Amino acid sequence: MRHGKKINHLGRTSAHRHAMLSNMASSLILHKRIKTTVAKAKALQKYVEPLITKGKNDTTHSRRVVFSYLQNKESVTELFRDISLKVASRPGGYTRILKLGNRLGDNAEMCYLELVDYNENYTTQVETKTKKTRRRAPKAATAVEQPAPAPEAKVEIPAPEASAEETENKE
Repeated sequence: MRHGKKINHLGRTSAHRHAMLSNMASSLILHKRIKTTVAKAKALQKYVEPLITKGKNDTTHSRRVVFSYLQNKESVTELFRDISLKVASRPGGYTRILKLGNRLGDNAEMCYLELVDYNENYTTQVETKTKKTRRRAPKAATAVEQPAPAPEAKVEIPAPEASAEETENKE
């Protein structure tokens, strides 16, 4: 039974998988966006998001812990200097997966994995709509000023006329 075994092995040995995820995480931190398969991107999300959370707390211990995962001085410096400032107010969810379609050669699902705060297309502030002014009285004032509708006139419908036989019988 496979209860609680949530890791995707990605068809690799343990050492190969850790090295690959470390290299991909370094590339993501340095370039802010990488193109990869969906399976690798989902595995990398679980790998890199705790590192970004550690990057918020700039201590010697957290730097050493992150370096033990990444094994790259430039990416550790980038994480603690630039990325940690941008994600300081964000409680989590630092990465986004944008699906692209299937790869031509082997039909693998491809995607972009990117850092959320670095894509200007998604992070631009939505402009607040200004209220349009109209040159008329407010609705409350117009409801008071309107005259009441005129009562409808009652129209009497004449009773159907009695036939000739009925009038003869009455006489």
